[in-house]
Amino acid sequence: MTLIDRRFREKIVLVGVVAWPRTLDEVEASLDELALLVDTAGADEVARIVQRREAPDPATYIGRGKAEELRHLSEEVDADTVVFDEELTPAQQRNLERLLGRTAIDRTAVILDIFAQNAHTEEGRAQVELALLQYRLPRLRGRGSELSQQAGRIGTRGPGETKLEEDRRRLMGRIRKLETELHGLESTRQTQHRSRRRGALRTVSLVGYTNAGKSTLLNRLTDAGVLVENRLFSTLDPRTRRLELPGGETVLMSDTVGFVRKLPHQLVDAFHATLDVVTAADLLVHVVDGSARDPEGQIAAVRSVLAEIGAGEVPELLAVNKADLSPEEAAKLSASEDGAPVFSARTGQGVAELLRKVADRLRSNDRVVALSVPVGRGDVVAAVHREGEVVDERYEGETVLLKARLDERGTRRFSEYVTR
Repeated sequence: MTLIDRRFREKIVLVGVVAWPRTLDEVEASLDELALLVDTAGADEVARIVQRREAPDPATYIGRGKAEELRHLSEEVDADTVVFDEELTPAQQRNLERLLGRTAIDRTAVILDIFAQNAHTEEGRAQVELALLQYRLPRLRGRGSELSQQAGRIGTRGPGETKLEEDRRRLMGRIRKLETELHGLESTRQTQHRSRRRGALRTVSLVGYTNAGKSTLLNRLTDAGVLVENRLFSTLDPRTRRLELPGGETVLMSDTVGFVRKLPHQLVDAFHATLDVVTAADLLVHVVDGSARDPEGQIAAVRSVLAEIGAGEVPELLAVNKADLSPEEAAKLSASEDGAPVFSARTGQGVAELLRKVADRLRSNDRVVALSVPVGRGDVVAAVHREGEVVDERYEGETVLLKARLDERGTRRFSEYVTR
């Protein structure tokens, strides 16, 4: 995998468009985040331009007149690349590069580039390459010679660095091969999940906006040794560790990839196998940066992605991190979110209380149910023991009467045997 050459940092001009229903403040906040993404990718913002429009221009997104103004600005600051905050169509990208005389990419390309730099496991690299190829495929038409000459810039890197001048047939073949590989890796992951289920260990997944402090929290609670950097998307590959909660219950806690506004659909689709640690969790600890400029917007963005991947119904505990940086803002956010626990993963402040609430929430998700199972269905009795905690078991004639503490998933699974 080709990583960025830190000896050369591209000069970037950022472009945002204010169109209904977005406000100027929202666009500026989004551009600030895009600047952080660009910095993480290894480049520098040297200028930005914001345009008000009723709707994006179909040909150039910003219109030919504004494109000409952008070309002059790019020449003045000697910019290498222009980055748009919204996703460009292949036609818009081609037209803009012709008018600007330089590379034009969008937020999606920047995020894909960062993922390409940070994926390290076999599965992570395959997922990123698949997402990159799906993004590039419609952009290859008529640009083979141009793309083949772009080397090492944002939006052109990737695991294995598939030759961009390959024709559609060969790219489609590579995509199918990656999909097959990922299907096999997903099967292995599902087997691991079933094994963990048989061990009757609950699973807790840390989710949240990128750079919210999930990896720092996992490191504090366990010996995970997860990379912690003040950079967006520094952790892509999930880590799972055992953790003992107050009361002695052992759970499996997983760190997951951070989310961001406008997370590219290619990544959501490609990382579905990785994100199943979220959909299969018994509880999501939604870590929020209490010192962020717009924590409510970040919460909404995370919940939007959770709904998109099918995890919208998984029980969630919101937890406000970085209380040491902005204690007043963190307390205010906690009050607005039904008393969400406030803590600092860096200093350890409030972590014990967070763990107590995690344990309480897991117990509250369970209920003791009575089951009546035929004696001949020993497989069902064994499955109940695996899935939950059996608190009473006795035999009456040809029936096994059980009382077991089961979560919602387990209750649904054994619903035909539940008596109350």
